Amino acid sequence: MASFTRNRFASSLLIVATTVAASVGVADSPVASETPVASETPVAAAPWARFHGVDGLGQVADGTLPAVWTNDDYTWTRKLGSRDVSSPIVFEDHVFLLVSKPGEQKIAVESVDLGTGKLRWSKSFDQAPHHLHARNTLAASTPAADSEFVFVAWSDPTHTMLKCFDHNGNEVWSRDFGAWQSQHGFGTSPVIIGDMVVLHNSQQADQLQPGETAGESRVIAVDRRSGQSIWETPLVATRSCYGVPAVYGPSGQVQQIIATDTGSGIFAVDPKDGRMLWSIPVFKERSCSTPLVIDDIAIGTSGSGGGGNNQLVAVRIPTDGKSKPEELYRIKRNAPYVPTPVVKDGLLFMIDDRGIAQCVEAKTGEVKWFKRIGGNFGASPIIVGDVMLVVSLDGKATMIHASDEFKKLGDVDLGGPVGATPAYAEGNLLLRVDDELRCLGGTRL
Repeated sequence: MASFTRNRFASSLLIVATTVAASVGVADSPVASETPVASETPVAAAPWARFHGVDGLGQVADGTLPAVWTNDDYTWTRKLGSRDVSSPIVFEDHVFLLVSKPGEQKIAVESVDLGTGKLRWSKSFDQAPHHLHARNTLAASTPAADSEFVFVAWSDPTHTMLKCFDHNGNEVWSRDFGAWQSQHGFGTSPVIIGDMVVLHNSQQADQLQPGETAGESRVIAVDRRSGQSIWETPLVATRSCYGVPAVYGPSGQVQQIIATDTGSGIFAVDPKDGRMLWSIPVFKERSCSTPLVIDDIAIGTSGSGGGGNNQLVAVRIPTDGKSKPEELYRIKRNAPYVPTPVVKDGLLFMIDDRGIAQCVEAKTGEVKWFKRIGGNFGASPIIVGDVMLVVSLDGKATMIHASDEFKKLGDVDLGGPVGATPAYAEGNLLLRVDDELRCLGGTRL
């Protein structure tokens, strides 16, 4: 059962309880009176205010990245005290991220000044000990922010927390969605869609250990200002999956929320009420990467740590309410499992977990180039201007020209392990290397 806490710092909001359709009903939880899909109060756009940047596409058109740099080129470096895979995000002059406190069994939400690297504020919370995959960390989720709030999520075996803070670090509201069942620990991230915060809560239902019970998988939508429940959609997921939902909305209004998991494959729900619109069961393995929406095409991946059955699938999104989703192509050779692909100018770039990079036509899957970079990968590639940056688990950054012809531009040894996806905003590259947060920006770019 979900629990709800409203902080005294939250602005007053009149809430009238209504009944949500039974197929997506939420028992014993507060429900907002309206479904705010398109925000009536404009929220300022930000270049990298969620996992993998704007719309999860991982691309910034009007920036630059150098081919090489040294430690002397960083604007600032900040010690965090722990190595985590939570990626930094940027909203204006705030850098938000999650930091674990392993010795204290706590997790902290932190805000760092983009210009100086100085800590603005930090809020710590207890987290119960639990099993994690060797490459996962206690702070694995990436925050999402808008002009008013920052939203964060984490879990342990008995709690799945979704919290909202203002930019000064005051807690506005908190939700607890109960137990989290997973072999590998938490890893999904919240996303802001209109006036909603959406969390893809996909949990383990098979390969359970003795005494374990199947997790309650669902997509959750709450009001971003109040934390009140808007809808919940039950899922038939069999594995904990970690992708952040994408949106389809060519007219500027969100028409579909698209996600991926093991049970439903690639699927879409209605942002107004959470109703399942369509699904196509294209995956048999876990889905870790974030889906991409390119025009009317949804792209997702699935696989396993062994890499033997990794696949990338592209699906035509049904847009008329009558047609069915159509599989367009499937890439089985060196498809990524954990890293999310990145798109630019109709080209889809990806790097698999074992260091094979490739470029394909996003609409057809036609391979343009295929190259071994080397190393193992967990962080997702990003593109800044015409440069794609990929960073291996052992901290080797490689710059590649983002075009239909392969051209390596340079390498940088970052000097420590990297599991978090980089961020780029306001002319600054943010890198989480070992227990440090580094900023390469300003005149140094």
